[in-house]
Amino acid sequence: MKTLPGRSAAPAPAIVAPATPFRFYDNRQKYLAFVNTCNEKSAVANRAAAELRHLHPTPPAVRLFDAGMGDGTVLSRLMRSTHHQWPTVPVLVVAKEISLEDVRLGLEKMPDRFVEHPATVVVITNMNYSEAPRLMPRDIQSAAALDWQEVRLRGLTSHEYAQQIEELGPSLSVGWQTKLSPKTGNPVYVRPSVLVLYREDHQFLLDRVIPKPGHAYEFYDLVVASQPWRARMPAAFKAQKVLAPLVRSLAPNGRLLAIQSYGRDPGLEIIRQLWPDEDPFRTDRHQLLAALKAELGRDAADFSLTAPPDEKSVFRYEMHTLPTEIGDRIGTSTLFAAWNAAIYVNQIEEERLDEVVTTGAYLEATQSVLRKHGGLWFNDESFVVSRRRK
Repeated sequence: MKTLPGRSAAPAPAIVAPATPFRFYDNRQKYLAFVNTCNEKSAVANRAAAELRHLHPTPPAVRLFDAGMGDGTVLSRLMRSTHHQWPTVPVLVVAKEISLEDVRLGLEKMPDRFVEHPATVVVITNMNYSEAPRLMPRDIQSAAALDWQEVRLRGLTSHEYAQQIEELGPSLSVGWQTKLSPKTGNPVYVRPSVLVLYREDHQFLLDRVIPKPGHAYEFYDLVVASQPWRARMPAAFKAQKVLAPLVRSLAPNGRLLAIQSYGRDPGLEIIRQLWPDEDPFRTDRHQLLAALKAELGRDAADFSLTAPPDEKSVFRYEMHTLPTEIGDRIGTSTLFAAWNAAIYVNQIEEERLDEVVTTGAYLEATQSVLRKHGGLWFNDESFVVSRRRK
């Protein structure tokens, strides 16, 4: 393990993985097109910010965990909301992210956060759900290979912080290497890595907040798990691999906010015009909470596991369109954006798209739904698990 103010290293040789079927969530172009044409990120951030008023943090900090940082949009917005509520309280933010490109994009949003809220510690790790909240690998071999970087940001301006963060590029390329799991085909880390950032001039104040290598860390006030799984995976798998480790990391009175796609929207309507029997969202919040209760066993009594009604759970987000874009004639770019959003949200694999794209049926289906509804929107559902006060 190494603790450095920002290291440089030559990129390691690329790891060649065996050929696997191309999956929708491996297509970065689809992802970027979706997040830039739909406002799900802001809708999720607003939903997460609403949980802040229910928190009861205890010294030394407000502790937040993001179970999938992505490009950092949700996290940076949540950090702004946290500063608004607790402008002088130290904040520890731990974010899980295995994608190197998303780590880079997320870090680009952090300099302003360190300026507005100097008492901030940001931690990013590539470890899995059972390890990331604790910042410690499960087995001894992985723990021995742990790559721990501690970066003390110098200066007073976001420009200075941005420059120092940008210099981390070569070392991130080493720490965030991935390989394909032989069991699932999903990307997994080559070595467990942790990146810790804070302002050097606040190191003394944040001494009790800054995580230390070799010390397991848990007990978060708020955990945000937005779209942390593939929709078609069974409830028991989601509860065992994702939800249970995250809820066990909650502090007393801590809250886990889980968000997933809900369907019953124009986006799914487009898909069903082409595949009438398509049912991507088979596991709702009621089934997930039942599976989580079974997975927790006796520990379930320590948590509140009540599913909210639809009016409190379901919220929608929209694809951005101009008032003049949806009419007698819909532009090709709008149709492409809507189609991309529909197949991304409904998680349609690349191999299934050839037939409908070749015939042009996808454009007809997309156009008819846009005209019918005057636009395109999607539904997400949310639920909260809270740890009872001891």
